Amino acid sequence: MPSRRNNIALTDEERTQYLADGWNLQVASIGPGGFPHLVAMWYVLDDEGRIMFTTFRKSQKVINLQRNPKMTVMLESGKAYNELKGLVIEGEVDIVDDTGFTANVMARVGEKYNGIPARTDTPEAALKVASKRVVVRLNPVDVYSWDHGKLGGVY
Repeated sequence: MPSRRNNIALTDEERTQYLADGWNLQVASIGPGGFPHLVAMWYVLDDEGRIMFTTFRKSQKVINLQRNPKMTVMLESGKAYNELKGLVIEGEVDIVDDTGFTANVMARVGEKYNGIPARTDTPEAALKVASKRVVVRLNPVDVYSWDHGKLGGVY
């Protein structure tokens, strides 16, 4: 039986919408012992559709990514087999250590996940919190996806 992988892949438009609507992103970097270091993160997209999230500058994931900038992320949903949908992006990261930029990304995350409208100015308190964090931005190298709902119940 030929592979039906192409039949279940998300289109570019579906991937864009799935990322925009997604919630908990599974983020994997390579830990010091060579094993995947896996965490769940909240995220937003930049103007080019790249994933960005903030994290503490001294976090294990940042230490891992400074040593090896390769990262894999996965967004998934569904419970029953015919509902399973997912997207995996493999790539290399930029670690952006800029307090103002970090505060802006934090405000966008707050808006997405907590419904707190992002301000046009950046309060001093937000800059203080952001000063201990960095932005991790993923530059995609490979993307693959699946939507089992496209199988129409035929497996």
